[in-house]
Amino acid sequence: MTDTMDKRAAVLQGTLDLLVLTTLSRGPLHGFGIALRIQQDSDDLLRVEEGSLYPALHRLEQAGLLKGEWGASENGRRARYYNLTARGRRQLEVERENWKRLARGVARVLKLA
Repeated sequence: MTDTMDKRAAVLQGTLDLLVLTTLSRGPLHGFGIALRIQQDSDDLLRVEEGSLYPALHRLEQAGLLKGEWGASENGRRARYYNLTARGRRQLEVERENWKRLARGVARVLKLA
């Protein structure tokens, strides 16, 4: 993978992390609930596929940003519910500031076009 592709993947991964952390800041959810909430909150503009979401949840849990616990879903099925940890809440603030800085940079470029 080229350096450009690595950076693009990091931006996309960082964006997904921000979306997941923000969504979980309102309370615990299972994976499908996270994907659905992101889709609803974005007025159907964003859809997070399982192939992206579950590896991200695992990575965030391994990093200590989330804590997952097994429970029963609304339909009685076994599901893993995720909560933000204290470290996850701190990281969410860092990610929000990074996003604001990135958005300001993009806005500057768009003004020039």
